[in-house]
This record gives sequence, structure tokens and C-alpha cells, in this order.
Amino acid sequence: MAALSIRKHSASVIFFHGSGDTGPNLIEWIHFLLGRDFNLSHIKLIYPTAPTQKYTPLNGQLSTVWFDRRSVNIAAQESRKSMAQSYEIVNKLIQEEVDLGIPLSRIIVGGFSMGGALALHAGYHLNTGLAGVFAHSSFLNRKSVVYESLESQKPTQSALPELRMFHGERDTLVPLEWGLETFESLQKLGVTGTFKPLKNTLHELKRSSLLDLQEWIVKKLPPLSSEIANKL
Repeated sequence: MAALSIRKHSASVIFFHGSGDTGPNLIEWIHFLLGRDFNLSHIKLIYPTAPTQKYTPLNGQLSTVWFDRRSVNIAAQESRKSMAQSYEIVNKLIQEEVDLGIPLSRIIVGGFSMGGALALHAGYHLNTGLAGVFAHSSFLNRKSVVYESLESQKPTQSALPELRMFHGERDTLVPLEWGLETFESLQKLGVTGTFKPLKNTLHELKRSSLLDLQEWIVKKLPPLSSEIANKL
């Protein structure tokens, strides 16, 4: 697990990478685009690496993926057995922060591509008390357990984490329509947030979306009064 933490923190962000990637590579990608790390001095950034396992879309080859799936298609069925294994990783990461004294309401989860899908499961199926969820170039399967969970719980809007979604308009791996359909389906079940199409963008992170994300994270997880006082 790769983590970036310089000083004692009062909030946490868990950023899940896409399929076949690693936490350290995601850190390098962000640093390349921004020319620096995220400027979040009071927030601990956690970049975990997925386990190596057989991945069906690669004909069963080993890859660092959060979960297996039959195909990269919004109409495909979720592998709930594989998803359950990924939930163990998510719950452990979140619990580690809670054990350090960080409340759920000061934790944001998010990710790129497959990592964003995992974040949607984390925030709207496993832990609806989180501060927020972000997903970049991601989607949920049409019959996702996330929708079933929200439908059965029927939580109020105020009880659900705010959602921030970004998606490249020229994404050919995960079409923009899949991301938008996911966002609108979540909206119908009480999730509030924003969906931002990115012009001239393929299946990739962009400097503009990372800066937007950084601003949103600080808004959702502002410094505590004690941290502000220490700087005076």
C-alpha cells in the first residue's frame, strides 16, 4: 500500500487506481500533470495498490485489479463474489483511518476508471457516512448492487456523500454515455453532486480535473479550527 503523509492529519482521501496500474504509478501520474503533489497539507492521501489476480477481460491473465468482471461493459453482470473481496480491502483502509481518530465524515474515497467504480461501491453501498466520493472515467453496471442498496435503504439526500464525477468526451474505453447514465441513475436514488464532461479528453486524468478535484476536496474537508490556529 502506498501512502503519502507528511504531518499529522485531520482528514483522509483514499484514491484507487485503474485496472493494471499501481498506487505509486498513480502518484507519479498526478505529479506529472500538476508538477507537484496535491496541495492538501492537513489531509492524508492514500494510494493503495490492488492485489494481483486473474482478470477475465485479459483472458485470465494476472493483473493488478480491484475486482474481476466478465467484460468492460455497462450491460455486463457484476461478479459479486469478486466485489465482496474488494470490499474487504476498502473496509480495512477506512477502518485504519477511523482507528487513527479520523471520523467517517472526514474521509473521501475516489478513483480513476475501475478505481472510481470501487469508490462508488465504497460510498453508496458500504459507507454512506463518508464526506464525499469522486469517480474519474468510471461507470457502474446497470444492475449494480449499489443501486439495489440505495433502493432498499432509501436514505435521505443529506445522509449520502456528495459525488464528483469527471469523464472525457472522447473516451473510447469507457464511453461518456456510461458515466452519465451512472450519474443520472445515482441521482434518481438520492445522490447529489456534479458530472463534468472533459473536452478533448480520452480515458485519462487531466490537469484541469485534478485542480477541480483538489478544490472540491478542500471544500469538503476544510482544516479544523485548531489547525488554522496553529498557523497563526
